[in-house]
Amino acid sequence: MTQTTHSGGKPSWLERISYGFGDFGFNLYWATISSYLLFFYTDSFGIPTAAAGTMLLVTKLIDACVDPVMGAVADRTKSKWGRFRPWLLWGSLPLAIFGVITFITPDLSLNGKLIYAAATFGTLGALYSVGNIPYGALSGVLTNDPQIRTQINSFRFVGGFLGTTFVNYFTLKFVAWFDKQGVVDGWPATMALYGVLACFLFAILALVTRERVQPVSEAPVSPFKDLGDLIGNRPWVILFALALVIMVTISTRAGASAYYIKYYVGGDKDDIGAFLTIYGVALATGSLITPVLTRFIDKKRLLIILMTLVGLLSCAFYFVPKDNITLMYGLQAAIGLCLGPKSPLTFSMYADAADYNEHKTGRRATGMTFAAASFSQKMGAALASAVIAWVLASMGYQPNQVQSNASQEGIVLLMSVVPGAIAFASVFILFLYNLNDAKLKTIQADLEARKAQN
Repeated sequence: MTQTTHSGGKPSWLERISYGFGDFGFNLYWATISSYLLFFYTDSFGIPTAAAGTMLLVTKLIDACVDPVMGAVADRTKSKWGRFRPWLLWGSLPLAIFGVITFITPDLSLNGKLIYAAATFGTLGALYSVGNIPYGALSGVLTNDPQIRTQINSFRFVGGFLGTTFVNYFTLKFVAWFDKQGVVDGWPATMALYGVLACFLFAILALVTRERVQPVSEAPVSPFKDLGDLIGNRPWVILFALALVIMVTISTRAGASAYYIKYYVGGDKDDIGAFLTIYGVALATGSLITPVLTRFIDKKRLLIILMTLVGLLSCAFYFVPKDNITLMYGLQAAIGLCLGPKSPLTFSMYADAADYNEHKTGRRATGMTFAAASFSQKMGAALASAVIAWVLASMGYQPNQVQSNASQEGIVLLMSVVPGAIAFASVFILFLYNLNDAKLKTIQADLEARKAQN
């Protein structure tokens, strides 16, 4: 693509809300995977912890390679529905089907279980990319207004964190309820329910939104050229590293939470749900207030402040006694509140990076920009799952048994010092980001001038 129009008009409130609930649908899968998939593999499917972690790492890394391919395909899609919305419709049903298949537990040998898990989860991840990459890119073409982009992405992650909260609170309850019926297994039945709800939300989103930022003229450009442009786009490179590091922070705490409550605190499935629900509500609240915060604080500076707080609060979590539930829940909520603005801020910054790329090269590869962003997040989630599994295995973790002191120490470290140290690393990366609000305004003005000339 060589040039892009920045057509007038703002997305309606219905569009913004529908866009937000789209991420609710995607987080029915993402949150289930982040919070429960490793737990499901070790405690329900019977895969050894270290083997499960390695399998997840390899599978997620392979799956992440689908993202830039899907970004290139989406950028080149032509239909009456636009470039990105059709994929929300086409990909929703296969995603729902493999969401169910992934959580079936056939009676197989260990190698058979690993092959089945890798094949089904790998396919699920690829199908997730088919819808989620165009969904992320859609926020970059609904409007070119930076503040509205932040608001749209705030709506997105409010919806996403509400989806996370829903999953965290209800999943184990649904699984137990379906198991009691004696007709279907709890995990696949729960995923079938989530799949139906997600398909409905994606259909509404595709019907009500409008792609406003469209290319004026198109020339055949290789996807490798798009990738080359991104590698030369310094703001995007910094955001790529930042998203990876912060996702390790988020996914490590989310993935370790079930183990922390069950084996360290001694709680049951209701306690796990409540602990994760508090976290989800705090994340959603932090995301909701993001547009207000960005009116007074530059996005880069705001992220530096928030991730510093996340590092400090996470390290403080190490010293919480297992019987001090009030302090435990309070710190969990505070960490979630600080992490909540991260997602709308970074995804708004990705849209800004797409503007920077267009200003620099004359080409706009929105899908590829967001695909590469998703790639870094999946890498972060993959590393987090592997770290959790490897630490637990090295500390002598045994599923569904009383844990040794060493195993409990490993679980506590995964909830505190490990994500805290990673959060501090993200602060260092942020100091390298050079696209501030003033520079972005200059870029936006120049793009508008180009539009007037065309």
